[in-house]
Amino acid sequence: MPTVTAFHVTNDPVAKEFEELFAEHYPLVYRTAYSVTGSTADAEDVVQTLFLRLFRRGLPSGFRENPKAYLYRAAVNVSLNSIRSRRHHVFVADQEQLDTPVETDVPNPESPIQGRLVEAIAQLNPRAVEMLILRYEHHYSEAEIGKLLGASRGVVAVTLFRARARLKKLLRASSGERS
Repeated sequence: MPTVTAFHVTNDPVAKEFEELFAEHYPLVYRTAYSVTGSTADAEDVVQTLFLRLFRRGLPSGFRENPKAYLYRAAVNVSLNSIRSRRHHVFVADQEQLDTPVETDVPNPESPIQGRLVEAIAQLNPRAVEMLILRYEHHYSEAEIGKLLGASRGVVAVTLFRARARLKKLLRASSGERS
């Protein structure tokens, strides 16, 4: 993980507070974004976008009460938006390829399973993605997830169960398997 400094202004208390916030929460935001997007470059873009928005708009009310939960939720949402917008843009290196039709639903040949998983995750609702990432990437218990997201342990358990079932169904469908 690269060492990143957001700002280096020693006399400005707002910039200093923001730099401390960035340093403290960068690993959580980056890891969450990488878990959702499956890409180092996309994860770095998500981190940059998220913290730049916070710096420009200021910290929302209630942010200081639970910054970790806010940043986590924002990282998931920005990551999902990144995946969804990527579907609409096809990038080509050769100008001559601009005139040829491109099939956009083809999985990434370098990592077909990861590409299918990222696409399937993008079809889940953000709340389910938050819980899945907290459970399986950050290794939080259902009770810890509930506390962080303001939900009961039962709601977390049911949401995780349904999200896993939906993911299985989406992955089977994308591989051509019958459920």
